[in-house]
Amino acid sequence: MAEASKKENFFVRVGSRTKRFFRELRSELKKVVWPTKQQMINNTIIVLFCVLLVGVFIWAFDAVAGLVVNGIISLVKG
Repeated sequence: MAEASKKENFFVRVGSRTKRFFRELRSELKKVVWPTKQQMINNTIIVLFCVLLVGVFIWAFDAVAGLVVNGIISLVKG
């Protein structure tokens, strides 16, 4: 009776939890619907286009803000 209530040591507990984690991970990964090659190519193109578009907007805003700041500085200098 005393042995049944005895707590397992730390390494046994961690080992069993780790095994259970990877077992559950494997079963969950079997449920994943992986994209096809064509879907992956399309998604990559969309992401690259969006990154390029955001980059252009940031560049344009930076250019306009730089002109405004330089204009203000030249007005203050006289």
